[in-house]
Amino acid sequence: MIILAATPIGNLGDASTRLIEALRTSTVIAAEDTRVTVHLLKALGVENRPRLIALHDHNERGKAAELVELARDTDLLVLSDAGMPTVSDPGFHLVDAAIAAGVTVTALPGPSAVLTALAVSGLPTDRFTFEGFLPRKHGERMQALREVATERRTMVFFESPNRLAASLTDLAAVLGAGRRVVVCRELTKFYEEVKRGTAAELAEWAEAGVRGEICVVVAGAEARVLDLATGVEEVLALVAAGARLKDAAADVSAASGLGKRDLYEAALTGRSAEAGSTRRKAEPQPDFPLS
Repeated sequence: MIILAATPIGNLGDASTRLIEALRTSTVIAAEDTRVTVHLLKALGVENRPRLIALHDHNERGKAAELVELARDTDLLVLSDAGMPTVSDPGFHLVDAAIAAGVTVTALPGPSAVLTALAVSGLPTDRFTFEGFLPRKHGERMQALREVATERRTMVFFESPNRLAASLTDLAAVLGAGRRVVVCRELTKFYEEVKRGTAAELAEWAEAGVRGEICVVVAGAEARVLDLATGVEEVLALVAAGARLKDAAADVSAASGLGKRDLYEAALTGRSAEAGSTRRKAEPQPDFPLS
């Protein structure tokens, strides 16, 4: 069996009794960083010294099959440095291989930076999406932000403190300077800080430098009130710019609340009518009266 175990994201007091018991009884642990796991065992007063196997981004694909076979006969505890394995941390490829091989996968739930940031943000929590880390490169980051510009759900990102100011500046440029943003820093730790404001305000604040583990929570796009005719105009404009009709209808639907099928069919009719009108204008006209 493979056991995914959530570890504290900062405060050691958040370690669950189930996690501590698993650490005390495990014979094999696959850990993102074995040094962090050794420190965790000591900090929690666990005297057990299990076999530790490194499982990180660089070796997970190659190690997965071996660990799955090991887990057929031995419970394998899987740990990331903080939080739940597989969530922007190693573990996904191992789980995927285990499922394919028919090996049981279970979890010991616990601390989550994503849910903690969402809960304290003050932004809507009924519907949200986790976007992981934004790309490092400016151009790729701008493209990633354009892809979520019309997302209606609250969005949660991870970010490096070294790139926070640049990412917030790009976010303000693409999603709008007034978009509501919450930066959560060092959650559950002594220097925990939750900074709320607009994208532009927080981009300026971050310019001075920020340290620690960062979560960024971003309000979803507000629905625009459009009538169908205006929505169709926007769909056709996107198509003229190179988008596929189906994708354009989906984008305008997400941003406006208009039905995707209604937009698609109306735009298809409008495009056909426009093409027919163009053909009629192009037909040669007689230079004598018709009788």
